[in-house]
Amino acid sequence: MFRCLFTHRLAMEADLPALHRLMERAITSFLPDFLTPAQVEASFEIMGVDSRLVADGTYFMVFDGDALAGCGGWSRRETLFGGDHTSGRNPRLLDPANEAARVRAMYTDPDHGRKGVGRLILDLCENAARAENFTRVELAATAAGVPLYEACGYAPVRAWDEITSNGVSVPLVLMGKEL
Repeated sequence: MFRCLFTHRLAMEADLPALHRLMERAITSFLPDFLTPAQVEASFEIMGVDSRLVADGTYFMVFDGDALAGCGGWSRRETLFGGDHTSGRNPRLLDPANEAARVRAMYTDPDHGRKGVGRLILDLCENAARAENFTRVELAATAAGVPLYEACGYAPVRAWDEITSNGVSVPLVLMGKEL
């Protein structure tokens, strides 16, 4: 079996256009297996790259050679999900002693699906959160992400439908893991 050797680095502001392109490819490629076309379109309202993660130095880019294979990050801030355009974001810093760090905005390029990109990003995020004394991580999973997160030790906490501005519901699952 062919195994890719990935490299990674923290994202910089100049990377934001490439990150947005990757996010769009991932959403339009992976979510249609789980959601209706209207839900896939509505997902763009509640998902996206959060430039605060890039500014905070907590957003990773994974490469296969020169190709961007995936991205994702973690946060020490209260916001659970969403991009720069998503309403309800909260920049409050979390208390590692009694609150969970957030894994955020994970996307894999469709050409690199099921090759270990997501697992690598989760490992990077968990290790970085652990280094800042967090003992638990949480994330908001899409239906497409739940199998990966469960395979990596995350357990469902609660499910809900996020209602977008045009009234379309997008299912999400809060998942958590002890570090």
